[in-house]
Amino acid sequence: MLNAFVVLARNTTWKCGRIERLVINYLQLQLKQYGCTQASVKEILRHLKLKKSQKRQLFEAMERLEKRGIIQIVSMPFVAPEQQEVYAISRQGGV
Repeated sequence: MLNAFVVLARNTTWKCGRIERLVINYLQLQLKQYGCTQASVKEILRHLKLKKSQKRQLFEAMERLEKRGIIQIVSMPFVAPEQQEVYAISRQGGV
């Protein structure tokens, strides 16, 4: 899960806990500063500076957010739609 990316799907913090809000607020900050709604899990951990006991709570909070449809956890980096076909072919050994 450390190599995964987190994508903000819905911009809401309604009924969210403290750590869930921290994740959503960080993704909102990414959107305002850089225009993208994605961040790696490592980047979020580095930014939030959580203690070891809180890291487990962070992963649980991200799972709850994903279950509610607020974020999506993606295991592979994003590929532009026009390059998805080329990426799939190159992984199979062609091109």
